[in-house]
Amino acid sequence: MGNIGINIIDKYNNCLLCPKSCGVNRTAGEKGYCGEGADLRLAFAGLHRGEEPPLSGEKGSGTVFVSGCNLRCVICQNWQISSGGGNACECLGRSVSTEEFAEICLALQNKGAENINIVTGSHAVPAIVTGLAAAKASGLPNGRLQIPVLWNSSGFETPETLELLNGLVDTWLPDLKTLDGTLSKRLHAPDYPEAATAAIRWMIKNKPQNVIIRHLILPGHLESTRAVLRWFAENTAGKALLSLMSQYTPITGADQQGGLNRQDGFDRHGPPRRFLTKKEYETVLGWLEEFGIEDGFCQDYVTGNDWLPDFTLSNPFSSELSVPVWHFRNGE
Repeated sequence: MGNIGINIIDKYNNCLLCPKSCGVNRTAGEKGYCGEGADLRLAFAGLHRGEEPPLSGEKGSGTVFVSGCNLRCVICQNWQISSGGGNACECLGRSVSTEEFAEICLALQNKGAENINIVTGSHAVPAIVTGLAAAKASGLPNGRLQIPVLWNSSGFETPETLELLNGLVDTWLPDLKTLDGTLSKRLHAPDYPEAATAAIRWMIKNKPQNVIIRHLILPGHLESTRAVLRWFAENTAGKALLSLMSQYTPITGADQQGGLNRQDGFDRHGPPRRFLTKKEYETVLGWLEEFGIEDGFCQDYVTGNDWLPDFTLSNPFSSELSVPVWHFRNGE
């Protein structure tokens, strides 16, 4: 498990790191809802040009994809590394030591990454904290980490765990998927709305002006998006940016986890089965004006699945979007 610090690693002994509060002893090899023990497992690291413009910059964001997930959404585009397609399958990835994690971060920096972008690491905070601290320390062969660190997450986190990252993370990039408890129970977790809003409030309090809140529009669930936009306007005005995403795609991973068959676009037990329509997209754009939301980013209307990642490949993304630096199968 590398040289993870003894004090912070104790948090794996009775794991309460996320709102699931499994209480399992991950240090002893038990796995929580996230599907992970105490080892930090990674799937891929590379320069990614598909993030929001200030994050991608000129050369790309230094994304580090962590294996496992404490939310395991049935609509996840990264299902190969977040859920493995179901509880019986282990997510793609392999264990790395503290030193290897730090060296991966430094390799991204040395390749010109604008930042280190930790993707879905909420269940692995103790190991990541230790790895970032090592990368920022002096004395490593490839230098010292000096570029900003982004925390790219589902938002399903606790303020207590986020506090462990305070001082190491420069920009927060949480999702706010929905405030609808019924929808959340079907797709994510019933307590997601409460947990995510509490986490986002903590982020805004601790890093004002350095929070970008992502929201993915779900086909057929525009009222859920409207509620999120209203909450954003009423609670984060001048304190965070909005990133509105239209890229929802029905995926094989959702089929494997939910076994959906209906063709009308929806299933009462699972995710939408179609793309967003242009009319739905334009309706949401009108709400931005209605709520006076001007600061942030709005993804162009897109359909199709050409951009979906495949983490079995050495470069899970297209060459236009990504430059590989490290892959779990062959290393750097």
